[in-house]
Amino acid sequence: MEGASILHADLDAFYASVEQRDRPALRGKPVIVGHGVVLACSYEAKARGVRTAMNGRQARLLCPDAIVLEPRMSAYSQASKAVFEVFRDTTPLVEPISIDEAFLEVGGLRKISGTPTQIAVRLRADVLDRVGLPITVGIARTKFLAKVASRVAKPDGILAVEPDRELEFLHPLPVQMLWGVGPVTAAKLAERGIRTVAHVARIGEAALVSILGGHAGRHLWALAHNKDARRVVTGRRRGSMGAQRALGRGHQSYEELDATLAGLVDRVTRRMRKADRPGRTVVLRMRFRDFTRATRSRTLSRPTVQTEEILAAARTLLTAVRPMIAVRGLTLLGISVGNLENQDFMQLELPFGTPDRVALDGALDAVRDRFGSSSVTRGVLVGKGPGLEMPMLPD
Repeated sequence: MEGASILHADLDAFYASVEQRDRPALRGKPVIVGHGVVLACSYEAKARGVRTAMNGRQARLLCPDAIVLEPRMSAYSQASKAVFEVFRDTTPLVEPISIDEAFLEVGGLRKISGTPTQIAVRLRADVLDRVGLPITVGIARTKFLAKVASRVAKPDGILAVEPDRELEFLHPLPVQMLWGVGPVTAAKLAERGIRTVAHVARIGEAALVSILGGHAGRHLWALAHNKDARRVVTGRRRGSMGAQRALGRGHQSYEELDATLAGLVDRVTRRMRKADRPGRTVVLRMRFRDFTRATRSRTLSRPTVQTEEILAAARTLLTAVRPMIAVRGLTLLGISVGNLENQDFMQLELPFGTPDRVALDGALDAVRDRFGSSSVTRGVLVGKGPGLEMPMLPD
């Protein structure tokens, strides 16, 4: 059996930790980043019940002495870049997951850098010394178990799970530790007395399939036995590009939501053109006032980077869920485009609409790309701020 050589490195309370690093007076105090919706919070705030994506008013009721800060996205992006430099100085085999976490394969470095645990200890010290941020590292034979180990070790910890005690470590954990188990799935399992990973492992694959369906049942059964054949992959281009905006809990008219959607699509398609990545599948993402989420998608007949074509598909999706939004209220709206191609989009563009419209859309996109998105502003966006542009991994 292979040894435990995969590291999952995950920064702790990333945005809040950057704020505490840059303002030492905040260290040890409850910090919340974001007013209308909690974008991040320090562990001092988490101890009082504050959670990411929570309504700001509710968070302040739970933690009235919290220090609430406006987010500084450029500072978080810079910190992320610095941390990834440390990752790549540690090993060439780095698979980014998000701006604050990655998998690292260190199995081939034993002779020059030491054991995986020694490498992880040094990595944590380097991140703290060079970037000034705490980071937690989980070490295991599989990516799944390495990520579970980092979750258990948080905050600011390190945990290695050796192959001979994988199931001993995994099985007592709550079922929510399995990838893909959210509140709905956990509730379905709890109704049948399935509350730990051990229960999932014992119930059998066929029974899980009958409860959750084919894919989900087989997936959870495999994870409960730590069956995960995925290796650390480098150089993989992202499969989708997206943007989202927190809306707060106030009422949003349909016209305001449409304007927000248009701004998000402008932002996404600009990135797609810059990366030469046309896409076909448009996905609308929503979070409601009760903290539930929903997605809707539409696949185009051909890949495109054209703003108006993608916006037309996004508006169709938004119109279809308008009654749902009216009843449940919306606190977050997002858009992403998937099934991205790796070819030169200029060779893929085909007519959309009339020739005059195609030329106009292309000209507007070209102006935005050259002079910035604010150089040509949609009428629905006049007088409206662009919202927060979340930091993300390079395209």
